[in-house]
Amino acid sequence: MKILQVNKFYYPKDGATNYMLGLSAKLKEQGHDVRFFAMDSPKNLPCSEQKYFVSYLSFDKPGLINTWRSSRRIFYSREAKQKFQALINDFRPDLIHVHNIYHQISPSILSVALKEKIPVVMHLHDYKLICPNYKLFTKGKTCKHCQGGKYYQCLNNKCLKDSYLKSLAGSLEMYFHHNIWKIYERGIKLFIAPSQFMKNTCVEFGWPETKIMTLHNFYNKEESDNKNDKAKTGNYLLYFGRLAEEKGISILLQALTKTNNRLILAGEGPEETKLKKLSQELGLGQRVDFVGFKSGTELNNLIADAQAIIIPSVWFENMPLNLLESLARQKIVIAANIGGIPEIIIDKKNGLLFEAGSVDDLIDKINLLENINTEELALAAGESIKDLNLDAHAGEIQKIYERALK
Repeated sequence: MKILQVNKFYYPKDGATNYMLGLSAKLKEQGHDVRFFAMDSPKNLPCSEQKYFVSYLSFDKPGLINTWRSSRRIFYSREAKQKFQALINDFRPDLIHVHNIYHQISPSILSVALKEKIPVVMHLHDYKLICPNYKLFTKGKTCKHCQGGKYYQCLNNKCLKDSYLKSLAGSLEMYFHHNIWKIYERGIKLFIAPSQFMKNTCVEFGWPETKIMTLHNFYNKEESDNKNDKAKTGNYLLYFGRLAEEKGISILLQALTKTNNRLILAGEGPEETKLKKLSQELGLGQRVDFVGFKSGTELNNLIADAQAIIIPSVWFENMPLNLLESLARQKIVIAANIGGIPEIIIDKKNGLLFEAGSVDDLIDKINLLENINTEELALAAGESIKDLNLDAHAGEIQKIYERALK
């Protein structure tokens, strides 16, 4: 099968990109012809389709000219459409698998697929299909104010970077793409939801249930097969991921004041400075280490030596890859019972769940580590997701592709 994978990034930047790269490698291994379309960037991995990629654009760069260019691309990119058409003409894929195309690429490419009658499946890595700021989270709380197509709520609440201008653009983008152009409704054959929670939420917002397939993400079997991971138990808790408000790291820091544990925070993000200040204010001192972004062997070693992995999210997590990777390594995970997480973690069976946002409940679960059979819980963790390996996942993806083609 000739498959075109589309994502705005083509280097290991986030969960969506890592998912696409991992899946694509497996599909190639199985004999499929897989090509890519993305945004040009000096960070990109080598790719034969680089000449087709849409030009680089940063949405964080200041200045009126960049703001104007950014705003135009959010709604419609003529450049992306033309370059995508050129790639389609040369490759002639049987199917297109779209991941995150918002803003840097825009859904203008979907009109090419419609014209060429090529089926498109779209992966719902986040909530952008139904939420202007993609998180269903604003002002420190979960939010469903835009349900029923009330996208003006994004402007009312300044949901995009606390800016009226950016929030206005986000609201107008949703009205244009969904109410006027209806490009996702017309251009996507099937949606893939990585959690049942994601599917249920999209249906709740008005999307047809028959067009959304639930398929949990996969874990990287080669990395999780490191036997040293299973043997080591360190004396620290570990959070690895983005340092952002919705990740609930402030809840974790507050809980730490009532325990004797050390904490390592591996990651970077907009809340880093604020969290470092909070750590000092809480008197945590040397018990908290901010080690920055880690990947590869460095991250694997941190996970291997951790007593437990903490996922303290306060937003509707979809199906976080750090959850699956941790369980696959037979690590104890203490996670908030929110979003898609409870579909994987069963409290005290293969991990520990606490009430999202509750400092006291998180303290209780951390302290519980001293009073439970951690070895038995760790073994159950690995066993519980053995079927979520990449081989099985690729097989299910091919079934979805075949359905879309029919």
